[in-house]
Amino acid sequence: MKKILSTATKVAALALAASSFSFGVGMAENAAKFVGNITTNGQVRADFGTYWNQITAENECKWASIEGTQGRYNFNGCKAAYNWAKENGGHFKFHALVWGGQYPSWLNGKSVEDTKKAIVAWFDAVKKEFPELEMIDVVNEAIRGNYSGEGATNYHSPYNKGNNIIAALGGDNGKYDFVTNAFKMARERWPKAILIYNDYNTIQWDVDGGIKLINTIRENGAPVDAYGLQAHDLMSNGGGAGGTGGGGVCMNYNDFKSTMQKIHSQTNNIPIFISEYDVPSTDDAIQEQCYKEQITYWMEDEYVAGITLWGYIFGNTWLSCHNKTVAGCSGIIKDGKERSALVWLKKYLSENQGVNSTELPTGVLTPIEPVPQSPFKGSAFDLSGKIEAENFDIPGKGKGNNSYLANGACNNADSDYRDDTSVQLYKKNNGIVIGCNTTGSYYQYTINVPAAGDYNISSAVAANGTGSFVFKVGDKVVSDTLSYTGDSWTDFSEVQGKIHLDAGEQILTLEVTKEYIDVDWFEIKAAGDGTESIVQKVNLNNNTLQHYTVLDMQGVNMGVISGYGFKAAAEMLKESSKVKSSGVYYLRSHTTGKMHSVRIAK
Repeated sequence: MKKILSTATKVAALALAASSFSFGVGMAENAAKFVGNITTNGQVRADFGTYWNQITAENECKWASIEGTQGRYNFNGCKAAYNWAKENGGHFKFHALVWGGQYPSWLNGKSVEDTKKAIVAWFDAVKKEFPELEMIDVVNEAIRGNYSGEGATNYHSPYNKGNNIIAALGGDNGKYDFVTNAFKMARERWPKAILIYNDYNTIQWDVDGGIKLINTIRENGAPVDAYGLQAHDLMSNGGGAGGTGGGGVCMNYNDFKSTMQKIHSQTNNIPIFISEYDVPSTDDAIQEQCYKEQITYWMEDEYVAGITLWGYIFGNTWLSCHNKTVAGCSGIIKDGKERSALVWLKKYLSENQGVNSTELPTGVLTPIEPVPQSPFKGSAFDLSGKIEAENFDIPGKGKGNNSYLANGACNNADSDYRDDTSVQLYKKNNGIVIGCNTTGSYYQYTINVPAAGDYNISSAVAANGTGSFVFKVGDKVVSDTLSYTGDSWTDFSEVQGKIHLDAGEQILTLEVTKEYIDVDWFEIKAAGDGTESIVQKVNLNNNTLQHYTVLDMQGVNMGVISGYGFKAAAEMLKESSKVKSSGVYYLRSHTTGKMHSVRIAK
């Protein structure tokens, strides 16, 4: 059966965006993964950047906080956290799109249809305000039993307690359909974001429930990229949930370690985010011990992509101690002084930079040299003939090098060609075609254009209805919209249009602008009578000026720079506005494909 899930390569490449940065702020400046925190009483403290390089708003991005009155949105608190990350070189996670614990009270009593309209409007409002999000907690705390009233143990998840959130998102039917659909809605709006399922007390208490949910929604085709473990539950004998601890001790280390390993092994090693970590204790020694055992493990665990603490100022954190008589006891700064857990954490991070550097089987969860996507046939298409749509580029390693985005979750694809991808491929038209192409799906192809100019482009397509797509280079549309209306998925016809291309090697993106449409092949020919290929029409001008793709440490494509040889290009890069900060950058030759590293100090 054709896979309909995100592949390990795609998931890991997304996780790389949060797991291998060389950060510019906080204690974890040179660590292999972020160490973040949350807002304090709705504010970003002046000392935040002294300690942390990732931020999550504790409450300010939740639906109830933003849309208290239907149709009126106040994003000010959420934007304050987002802007801190943008302005200080940190990273921002949106928390959360769907949660039964904090939704607007006006939602209670609304019909299923009206609830659905309200949820769609909420997603669209967030998209409008934050079109480019890096990480999103899409659904929060939805394990069965924690939302339906059936033996509920988690009072923070009152789905179905006066609202129709579950029904509006497609129901449950034993398969978490509402969670799956929420992720599909999020992927439509944020195709490049890391989409996270986040849940409460899934290390010591509800381990199996969390594993089952993750595996179920992945089997359903949910585009879930990571699993958020809140980690509020890592104390025993009085610590943890509900904020009533203070006299507890750390969770048994061997149990903790074996549970983490179980989660990895039984979820096919999905990337993990420790999303809401805290240790509620008034005993400095116990708190420090928990930090040492648990944070050290996570920093050295190759599948953990980042750690977010849930508050750091004593008296102003969610958890309290001693039957709630000592508020905010999980804080690690008390009366302006650093508690021993924070003192240890600072020392550990400074002495153990990049501790998760062991390369994984996937090769992309750790800070290794990024690898750009590469042509499927080994070299760029020279436009001398048809390009089969299924021969899109091989994904690379690092953010921005995925080479395709297949949003569809069809389950009837019958070809096992390129079965290591999530693309839906079908045996049709005497060959293989790409299908199940939802709006926003894209496929990338490395091409080599002999000369700049306007060309004819044609493509063989099929549809049962109307579908369309365009071609882009970077973010720029370079072709006419190729639209087709048909009544059969097996009868293929040719559509034609114009395309403008610059000279040289480049990545051409086929992007679906209206679902659904199947694509067999496309062909680019020189303008004129349409009988000559570009290669036949124009000879490539042999010039000694060399072109290089610029990649940063995370594999992000930063554009192209030119020079008469590598050394000249490297010097040009040092003076270029493309480079904002110190670090190692890579130049990939368009001529030879070889990678060269350049260390730059700003």
